[in-house]
Amino acid sequence: MIAYFFLVVGFLLLIFSGDILVKGAVSIALKFQLSTLVIGMTIVSFGTSAPELLVSIQAALSGHPDISIGSVVGSNISNIALILGITALVFPIAVSKATLRVDWPMMMLSTLLFTVLVLDGELSSLEGVLFLAFLSGFIWWLIYSNRKSNSTPSISDDVNEDDKKIPLWKGIGFVVIGALGLVLGADFMLKGAVDTAREYNVSERIIGLTIVAFGTSLPELITSCVAAFRKEADISIGNLIGSNIFNILAILGITSIIHPISVSESIINSDNYILLGITFFVFPLMYFGKKLSRLKGLVLVLVYFIYLFYLIY
Repeated sequence: MIAYFFLVVGFLLLIFSGDILVKGAVSIALKFQLSTLVIGMTIVSFGTSAPELLVSIQAALSGHPDISIGSVVGSNISNIALILGITALVFPIAVSKATLRVDWPMMMLSTLLFTVLVLDGELSSLEGVLFLAFLSGFIWWLIYSNRKSNSTPSISDDVNEDDKKIPLWKGIGFVVIGALGLVLGADFMLKGAVDTAREYNVSERIIGLTIVAFGTSLPELITSCVAAFRKEADISIGNLIGSNIFNILAILGITSIIHPISVSESIINSDNYILLGITFFVFPLMYFGKKLSRLKGLVLVLVYFIYLFYLIY
């Protein structure tokens, strides 16, 4: 009974928090004359990645490295296949040139870097520093190039009139409250699911790659759906791609600096390559037609369930 209470409260909290986060992010983008794609790739992505950070650090420190790594790998697979697929099923998403030329290559490069560095069976503190340095350089370049470019379209005509009137301090407050609400909502929904799985003696790797991964991806799902509903396509897709980049470079970077993470052979030899394959697979879906239609969304969701079937059976 308590588990159901956590699920309902967590779900409602996620919806409310996702809406507040997107509203605040759009208002900040307007104030600093940044595109909503940049905001989606940075502020929104970091906010929705907060659950992964908490889960990863706690799992690593408590001696459960498979959950620490598995939650990130599984969350990234879930973001690109399940979450992006569901969002496109509900609201088809237009794909910008910047997403294809900058954001997807960065996500692919981060995934490749992670795959190579874990081949020795551990993510060390030095590799964590490398991840954070790589991420810092990317964020600096992203903001610098966006501010410098004269071709960046104005977003002031594409957003809700109410968002234009939100003062900066309130926009920042919305982002903070939304991010905290997403963390709390995801934590509520995770409690019951993880406890139930452990009752059936499900392995930590499976829990990390499925239940924990999906639970920590719920903020991305809610935020992307809310952004698509509010016609903020760049935040919708930028949030998911940015979240995958943050999950690897920031979440695993910070976690491995605090405590080096052991990586199991099953993740090295199987799950990593599935993540690489799905990350690559989404590119032609975005490239052809420059839109993620409902049909493409259905394909992504089917790919995710095929992965689940492979993982469990």
